[in-house]
Amino acid sequence: MQGDKLRNYLHLHLIVFIWGFTAILGALISIDAVPLVWYRMFLAVIFIAVYFLIRKKTFKIEKKALVKFAISGIIIAVHWITFFKAIKVSNVSVALVTMSTGAFFASLIEPFFFKRRVKLIEIVLGLLVIAGLYIIFNFESQYTLGIVYALISAFLSALFSVLNGLFIQKHDANTISFYQLLFGVLGVTLYMLFTQQFSIEFFQIKTTDWIYLFVLSSICTAYAFIASVKVMKYLTPYTVMLTINLEPIYAIILALIIFGEKEQMNPEFYYGAFIVLFVVLLNGVLKNASSIKKKMIKK
Repeated sequence: MQGDKLRNYLHLHLIVFIWGFTAILGALISIDAVPLVWYRMFLAVIFIAVYFLIRKKTFKIEKKALVKFAISGIIIAVHWITFFKAIKVSNVSVALVTMSTGAFFASLIEPFFFKRRVKLIEIVLGLLVIAGLYIIFNFESQYTLGIVYALISAFLSALFSVLNGLFIQKHDANTISFYQLLFGVLGVTLYMLFTQQFSIEFFQIKTTDWIYLFVLSSICTAYAFIASVKVMKYLTPYTVMLTINLEPIYAIILALIIFGEKEQMNPEFYYGAFIVLFVVLLNGVLKNASSIKKKMIKK
């Protein structure tokens, strides 16, 4: 049993590393954010559909649930579009550090859906995140647009996560993912049809972009999601959450190795980034301590 935990813990780090590599691929792929997301979601839907067929999983779902998945699918599509736009107008480091504010947004959104009060500690931690972002804004003003896109993306990511926290109580995680991706790509398709973005040139992309898109949609999207669901059977939610918070660190290190000088920032950026990432990790530790305390009181 202990061996299973260690193996799945290492597997989780691999998954988080893969998620961090998503940002690198976003910077490497030459096409714009909207078509990039269309290709990512379209290919991921195909890969997950094949997985369903191989594992003989059912595609059946309640009609009421389809509306919820359609709305959340659009949310995740816009989240990815703004995420990749943030990378393309700034860089990986700026986008990923700003995306870490998702935990702060989640603490503000969650009480409305789960009907609980906003905790004082969450407000304090949120203010510290804002302080970290203020430092980054002040010394990296040339990346303001990227930071704005990343903040929007972080908010949508938090909203999406909270909604999935409700959906997972009644529906299978794989089914949720499949239909969210399906409705997401349908939403992006309608947008691109309306704005007349589809053309022969749209499908004439470089070979390297096809390779990166294949990796992005198969390994970084379809595989990573299915694998992350499996490891949750062996690891505590706290371990999973705390490990996922390491994603920006993995991505920034990768970006420095791959892109070199383009990713090198002023020292003040790293001061601000340290504050943001420290608060994210501290938030995970405090929530775990609170959860343990509640369980002890119940006993």
